[in-house]
Amino acid sequence: MQINGSTVLVTGANRGLGKAFAEALLARGARTVYASARRPDLIDVPGVVPLRLDITDAASIDAAAAEIGDLDILINNAGISTEAPLLGASTENIRREFDTNFWGTLNVTRAFAPRLAGGAILNVISALSWYTFAPSSNGYAASKAAEWSLTNGVRLELADQKTQVTALALAIADTDMMAGVDIPKLPPHAVVAQALDGLEAGAFEVVADAPTANVKASLSRDPALFYADIPGALFS
Repeated sequence: MQINGSTVLVTGANRGLGKAFAEALLARGARTVYASARRPDLIDVPGVVPLRLDITDAASIDAAAAEIGDLDILINNAGISTEAPLLGASTENIRREFDTNFWGTLNVTRAFAPRLAGGAILNVISALSWYTFAPSSNGYAASKAAEWSLTNGVRLELADQKTQVTALALAIADTDMMAGVDIPKLPPHAVVAQALDGLEAGAFEVVADAPTANVKASLSRDPALFYADIPGALFS
């Protein structure tokens, strides 16, 4: 998929990876970059088209779809983490995570998929699509596992119209979501560079860091061995 000359929509583009995506797309020659967020006034990337889009709101998705004409690339970056355990006092925050990370991604994809024949979709998933390490990550991990499955399913359903579907999987980028985690983190622009290289190369999946690669490799192992060794399993 060629980025140069393309029209791209990035969700959650007001900070973190989304902002880095918007900046990198312009640098690679994208013709138009729609940078969307619930509050487009917070988007400060020169050269983009700010767009209001709440991916949990059907009317907001419809309004964005009406504003955007042709589209070549959709980057589903918007997501939330509430640190909700699965067996806590309430499921409200788990539902919020699924409403954004799964249903929001799916509904935006459904709205724009007919325009993406010959184009591409990139979904930002997570190392937590494949494992979990603490009760506070369980709701988010479940929603990201669902988003991974969604990504693979959409790839099959859009194959006839030749829409490329790529997943970006990562563990630890230096974003607001990871601000409270005191471990080494990749700069957002380094993650985005890998993702866009993979998108242009036609990759099904981009694994952005060593912890994520270790997690994915563990799927062929006895899970009792992997979970007994966390966090050592991630960084060995």
